[in-house]
Amino acid sequence: AGDALALAMGAVVAVAGAAALGGGWVAQAPAALWWGVSVLWLLCGSLALRVGPTAWPQVPHPARWGLGLVALWAAWLALAHARAIGINFMLSVLCLVWMADIAAYFGGRTFGRRKLALSISPGKSWEGVWSGMAGALLLALSWTWIDARFDVDGPSLYSILVRGLGWIGAAVALLALCALSVVGDLVESLVKRAAGAKDSSRLLPGHGGVLDRVDALLPVVPAALAVASLSLARGAG
Repeated sequence: AGDALALAMGAVVAVAGAAALGGGWVAQAPAALWWGVSVLWLLCGSLALRVGPTAWPQVPHPARWGLGLVALWAAWLALAHARAIGINFMLSVLCLVWMADIAAYFGGRTFGRRKLALSISPGKSWEGVWSGMAGALLLALSWTWIDARFDVDGPSLYSILVRGLGWIGAAVALLALCALSVVGDLVESLVKRAAGAKDSSRLLPGHGGVLDRVDALLPVVPAALAVASLSLARGAG
């Protein structure tokens, strides 16, 4: 029954993706969509983390399935739209999450003292979060330097933010994206812990499952397009 449900949900995501593709949303999706998904992540993610793993199973199944389907569909569409903007833009968004995760891991191991969410993910610390944010800002500085000096297929997320929001505004936006990556990571850990599962699937043995590889990307890619749209709007104004 569980496998059949997973296949059915995968089919729903595929149909929704095909509908978005047919509607032209991959090339030009409305900015309101990205903002709506980002707000949904902030509200639902914050609430889930506040109540903890024990309360998650009490949420009605249809609501949990619906949230999961929306998160997966929106992340796929956002990634496809980012690719349509340009490879440089898409890679800059992906690398933001990866750099924040890597810097958080090493920063947490070296400096970690204060636990971030002990009941959800005991290994994470506030020092790891700050380290991840610092790593992301250093990456942004390096990437904007490369954008200005090399011929790339288009601007990166960082260059778009700096151009439209200035350095301070871009830094604030990037820190917010890093915070969302932590929310995505913790929510996925919360769902696994509530289900009593160590891995989200068996497709990637030793890696915690597929969702462990994309958990932080689920909220960040749509949110990156949201803040990029704000930057582009201000730049056009």
